[in-house]
This record gives sequence, C-alpha cells and structure tokens, in this order.
Amino acid sequence: MTAIDGVIAAGQTWKEYWQVDGNNADGFIATKDGSLLIAQNDNSTVVRMDMKGKITPVYTGLNTSGSLSMNAKGALFVANRGFNPSIEQLAPKKTVLANKYNDDPMDCIGGVLNDITADSKGGVYFTMAGLWYADPKGKVSRYGQNLNTNGIVLSADEKRLWVTNGPTLAGFDVQPDGSLTNQKEFAKLEGGGNGDGSAFDAQGRLYVTSNPGVQVISPEGKYLGLIPTPRGIITVTFGGKDRKTMFVVARDNATNKDWILGIPTIAQGP
Repeated sequence: MTAIDGVIAAGQTWKEYWQVDGNNADGFIATKDGSLLIAQNDNSTVVRMDMKGKITPVYTGLNTSGSLSMNAKGALFVANRGFNPSIEQLAPKKTVLANKYNDDPMDCIGGVLNDITADSKGGVYFTMAGLWYADPKGKVSRYGQNLNTNGIVLSADEKRLWVTNGPTLAGFDVQPDGSLTNQKEFAKLEGGGNGDGSAFDAQGRLYVTSNPGVQVISPEGKYLGLIPTPRGIITVTFGGKDRKTMFVVARDNATNKDWILGIPTIAQGP
C-alpha cells in the first residue's frame, strides 16, 4: 500500500469482516456507533454489522433493497429495486417517499434504481438511467445531460452534488429548493473502468470505487491516488467508532459472493 498524504499510511492492509452468498451487501452506511447498515439486494433485508463482523437483521420484508442513505436529521431511506421500484423511508417511520414519475410507475424510467443520497429537507437524489430528485412531497424530477450514472453523493453542507458519469465525476450546484444547476465535469478517474459507489471524508475529499480500487479525489477535483483492493469493489464508506476505517463491498459475480473489507485510514469520515 502506497501512502496518500492525509488519507492513508503506507503498508496498511485490508481485513475481511464478513462474507455472504448472493448479492447481499450493497449500498451501506455507517451509524453513530460506527457499525454498518447494509442493504441486502437478494434477501430484501437491511442488516447491521458491528465491528466484530456480527450481523443482526434490522429491517425485513423490503423489495430488493439495494442502497441506503441517512440524512442529517436521522431519517433513513432505502432504494427498493424490485417490481414497482421505490424510494422508501425506513425511519423514523416507514413510508413510501416516491414510486411514480409523471403518474407512471418508476419502472417506466428504465434501467436499475442504483444509488441514493438524502438531503435534510426530506428529499432523496437517486440514479436510475440518469440523475433524479424526489422532493419531500415525493415529486420526481430529472436533472443533467448525457449522464451514465451510478454512484451519487451530496456534500456535507448540501451545496454540491457529485455523480459518477462513466470514467468521470459530474458535479452540480444544489439550489435551496433541491433543484440542480451548473453541471460540469468535476474530475476524471484514472486506471480504466467506470466509477461506482462514492463517499467523502471530513476534509471534503471524494472516494470513488472502480475496477482498480478506491480512487481519491481532492475537494478541487484533483486526482490524489489509488487505494488498491484485493477484489473488485462496488461501494465505499467510513465507519468504526472514530470513523477512521474505510469499508468497501467487494463483489465476485462468478461465485456470486460479497465481502465487507476494511482498512485503517488517516482520513476521517464525516
């Protein structure tokens, strides 16, 4: 492991925390105590993993749950990817935020409901063959041009939003009503492959998963380096009690297995 200034020390190695059969570790988030909430696509369940790798079911009976996001006020949302996909709020109470676009089921959009990121107003940005926003009343609007989207992340101050666009990151300015303006290419990824899951740290650096590993981008859009991974990965977050453990989900489609891997960092998650 090569050092990246302020991000990770040289010589650090990945630790395996959990292995599971099927597509059962996807979009995950860290909770206040440092444990992880993990969406299980095949099991339609959200589970909690503590720092010892112990798994506890938290929410069951979902609809092919694929990605999680918690906003600044503690509201937890999940992307349900099954037939009649939806953005559902799980806490503080269970309710469907959005499942229609122009009065038609969201299936009509096409593509797969991928990743989500929630704002403090009660709305949720999501990727599904493009970039979308479900406002606090559930109205869904589309934003951006010529986008090949997957991962998505909202800045801590909720003034900027970034979305993976193939081998680049597209950036947007967020308006007070949640709408998006000023699309621009924010950064280019290195080493081949398209970006997938995204996260940021307390200093505003961005972390994007890709074929070679986790790519690190400065707040100004400069490529800072790569944290290589032993397997192909699909998403990333910071967890642990001090938020100084980077976790990734590794996926092997050939064996249909998922892994949760973690590595100590200098950088601290938000």
